Amino acid sequence: MQLRTNAKGLAGCIRVPGDKSISHRSIMFGSLAKGVTTVHDILRGEDVLSTMQVFRDLGVQIEDDGNVVTIHGVGFAGLQAPTNKLNMGNSGTSIRLISGVLAGQDFAVEMFGDDSLSKRPMDRITVPLRQMGVQIAGRTNRDLPPLTIHG
Repeated sequence: MQLRTNAKGLAGCIRVPGDKSISHRSIMFGSLAKGVTTVHDILRGEDVLSTMQVFRDLGVQIEDDGNVVTIHGVGFAGLQAPTNKLNMGNSGTSIRLISGVLAGQDFAVEMFGDDSLSKRPMDRITVPLRQMGVQIAGRTNRDLPPLTIHG
């Protein structure tokens, strides 16, 4: 039996412990949703702060009062071309997840990171993205950052 439904939206409240992986995704999903998302107990490590700043650079209003992060999501089509290169810091999670988001945008973006991130191969994401028709370039045949994406 197959059940199909046309979802009209999703709303609710989720409370999870401060976890880096969940924190990255909560910022990303909140930014890509339309409307306001509030996140409690977010992990405020450098990697998560990099993700937060990248989405700010893409035109998402994000407020952090130290206890609650409020994200004014713009939807996938509402992201804006950044005025500068996107700094991923040392966050491999940020550059990998956000590459997929940027692959569907109508603007070109360059992403870079610190010395450590610049040594990490990205071919495990660049190869499949190219197979899907995305123009993406990095350094060397292993696609080291910085990466340039034309969705």
